[in-house]
Amino acid sequence: QVPLVESGGGLVQPGGSLRLSCAASGFPFSSYAMSWYRQAPGKERELVASIATYGGNINYADSVKGRFIISRDNTKNTLYLQMNSLKPEDTAVYYCKGTRWSSPEYWGQGTQVTVSS
Repeated sequence: QVPLVESGGGLVQPGGSLRLSCAASGFPFSSYAMSWYRQAPGKERELVASIATYGGNINYADSVKGRFIISRDNTKNTLYLQMNSLKPEDTAVYYCKGTRWSSPEYWGQGTQVTVSS
């Protein structure tokens, strides 16, 4: 059983939108802080957005502020990332991660987002 499974990636034109989902299973999702990371070719993995267990304490990387929205539905054990006004520089593999103090962290396998005309 894979703890985190991302979906929703794909090819989109600049200015377009995508909604990523991250489905969790096998661990107490609602007690984990969740985050989205991305890794572009030749670059280090970077934090995109994070959200606390209860849906508050939301933080964004400066590069996505005002364009991306992170949210979670603890009744569905799912994390989301709404991405609007996409730019070519948003092209990357997007990963979700779950963290909880003194517990193992979980990573998804990633979903590819390509922004190109």
